[in-house]
Amino acid sequence: MANTYTQLYIHVVFAVKGRGNLISKKWKETLYQYITGIVTHKNQKLMVINGMSDHIHILLGLKPDCNLSDLLRDIKANSSKWINDNKYVIGKFEWQTGFGAFTVSQSQLRIVINYILNQEEHHRKKTFREEYIEFLNVYQIDFKSEYIFDDYGVAPTELSGDDK
Repeated sequence: MANTYTQLYIHVVFAVKGRGNLISKKWKETLYQYITGIVTHKNQKLMVINGMSDHIHILLGLKPDCNLSDLLRDIKANSSKWINDNKYVIGKFEWQTGFGAFTVSQSQLRIVINYILNQEEHHRKKTFREEYIEFLNVYQIDFKSEYIFDDYGVAPTELSGDDK
């Protein structure tokens, strides 16, 4: 759209189904590159991505014509297919239904980028569940705790040793 100027930053968080610890350090950087490709192909800007074995944080710069739900659907569907096609886990890998999305102002970008980059240090003190609930509270999002996470079922396991 001509004469349309925006600056839209969204911090997105989503988890492995059942919060299984399935994202291995052996292939997480390749996963992040794959997700970056999906975002770039959708003509959006991935500013930073990082996470832990059970969840991912992404900071996106979005254009106003982007439907965030559609973008996340494509990221999750394509990346889970990629993980399964590469047999990085035993069984079927899936992402949890839904996601958290939080707006970020220009003045807070550096803070959010550093937060995402320092996930391992951050999670020495706080679980993903505690972190996620804290986000919901800080952003004053009404939620029902019983709907935040699916903790049911047996999650697939990561391949061991040098299998992948």
